[in-house]
Amino acid sequence: MEKDYKSLLDRAYAELPDQVESYERWTVPRPDVRQVGRRSVIMNFKEISDELMRDPEHLLKFLSGEMATLANFDGTRAVFQGRFTVDTVRNLLEIYTNKYVICPVCKRPDTKIVRERRLWFLQCEACGARSSIGSK
Repeated sequence: MEKDYKSLLDRAYAELPDQVESYERWTVPRPDVRQVGRRSVIMNFKEISDELMRDPEHLLKFLSGEMATLANFDGTRAVFQGRFTVDTVRNLLEIYTNKYVICPVCKRPDTKIVRERRLWFLQCEACGARSSIGSK
């Protein structure tokens, strides 16, 4: 029995590819941040909010609150008062994604924000979990 197992294991290892590439089903687009005077403009803001499947106004409210600055959304891009680097925006998008997009139970992005009475929940469409996210 031991020899059969060893030979099957060796054969399985021989059939594995040399290099296994990791594939992520879902990624957040890299923010295209440009400096215009004292303002920072995220050129692909609409694309990012569409990929996150969230309302652009909700994402804009979160980012402006975290950056402690004024911001406005004009259809495809977001303009922030102040100079912010790409790394700052990328880190804030990661925080937003972990809090408002990724399911804490199954770690999938297939979620939506649902309001029930006065509370907001993150409803996962993959596993059915509901997590409280506080105020929207």
